[in-house]
Amino acid sequence: MDTYKTILFPSPEILFKEKNSKFFGYAYPLDSEEEVKPIIESLHKKHPNAVHYCYSYQIGTDNVTYRANDDGEPSNTAGMPIYGQMQSFSLTNVLIVVVRFYGGVKLGVGGLIAAYRTAAFMTLESCEIIEKTINVHYRVLFDYKNINKVMRVIKEKNLAIISQKMEMSCEIEIVTRKKNAEIVFDIFNAIFEIEIESI
Repeated sequence: MDTYKTILFPSPEILFKEKNSKFFGYAYPLDSEEEVKPIIESLHKKHPNAVHYCYSYQIGTDNVTYRANDDGEPSNTAGMPIYGQMQSFSLTNVLIVVVRFYGGVKLGVGGLIAAYRTAAFMTLESCEIIEKTINVHYRVLFDYKNINKVMRVIKEKNLAIISQKMEMSCEIEIVTRKKNAEIVFDIFNAIFEIEIESI
């Protein structure tokens, strides 16, 4: 497998109501954990009177990082039900936040799990889900005299160039789909006076 599913854009705001409590759902595409905190802070500013800002995220394909946060709700009644929806949609590189306004009626553990799960489901239903390829980046190092050999392989294998530095000693960063990565590496590795390394 060298593809994964994620969302293309942040979701529109979704509202789910249960016994006077309001649950606002949001989903965001994510590239790193560093992006999570500013998003949560922006939702605190948007909804300063909410009581809980529960969320879950997952990043990565081979080495997966995930977190589920109940933000003061009873343990495993918010973050994990949200994360469960992400799993059922088979998504990664996504953050889902459900912001709760308390309506005066306690929902109980089962009610909370159902409410957070439903809000997360409705949020993901509103998203445009896309499939992306898992890519591998390489750096190719060579002397300028060998540029034609390098460019021929790049053209034949339809490789994307991310950056290039063309001087007496040259450096090109290329990217290829994971399923083709080993072949590409072996081709460059077999050419005299050309080095290739993973980034």
